[in-house]
Formats: sequence, structure tokens, C-alpha cells
Amino acid sequence: MTHTAPERSGTRLPGDAHRLHVAHADGDVYVVDVRGHRFRVDQPTEAGGTDTAPTPTELFASSVATCVAFYAGRYLLRHGLSREGLAVRAEFAMATDRPARVAAVRLVIVPPPQLPEERRAGLLAVASHCTVHNTLQQPPDVDIDLAS
Repeated sequence: MTHTAPERSGTRLPGDAHRLHVAHADGDVYVVDVRGHRFRVDQPTEAGGTDTAPTPTELFASSVATCVAFYAGRYLLRHGLSREGLAVRAEFAMATDRPARVAAVRLVIVPPPQLPEERRAGLLAVASHCTVHNTLQQPPDVDIDLAS
């Protein structure tokens, strides 16, 4: 997802840019609206939140994992193979120094049990080039600005 074009100076996004809106709900809870879908983010209780939803960082890792799963699933469909049993396990570690950030993400694709051996390398190659992973490999410009 991209953010809306800044109101002041900065990178101008094309008119067909994807848009979403985040608004404060309560405490550390924020509500995200995107394409008619709504979801919440929160913080764990030990971080001062109410733990009613995933954290933004968990959604970040989830985004990579679900993108990999989607690409893997499409690969299987293209080759007439079932997605039954397809899964992606993900774990991430935070950096121990500043600035606060995710230092590492590990994804493990669990292919369907009936995946032929000769399709394993292709599945991994396709899934490894999902949009979110590509974005991490070539990070976008991110402008953060204040509205007027």
C-alpha cells in the first residue's frame, strides 16, 4: 500500500495511487480503512495497549508472509496443483540497537504434501519474488509530512 500524496513538498504519487486511512480509535488502538475493509491495530498489554489486535510490526511481517503465500498459491494453480496444505510460517526479530526496526524475518513455505519434487525450486523462486519482498529489496521512497 502507498500513502496519499503529501499536501506539501515531497514525492508526488500518481492519480491511481492506492489509498488507505488510519484514525485513532481509543488508547493505542487505530482503525485502518482500505478499499471498504476495516481492521484494527493495537499494542500488547506489556507495551501499554489492550492487545485487542495485531501490532503494526506484526502486520508488516504478516504482509510479507501472506504475499509469499499468495504467489506460491498462484504458482500451484498455474501448474494445475492443489493449494490444499499450503502454508507459510513466519518469525521476525527486532533489532537490539536504534532505530527501532525489524532486523530479520524468516519465512518457511510449507508446500502441499503432493507437490512434485521437480516443482519445489519453481515454487520457491516464484514465491521469493512477491511484491512485498521485492519492495523490501528495493525500498520505496517514504515521505512523512504534516497536513496543513
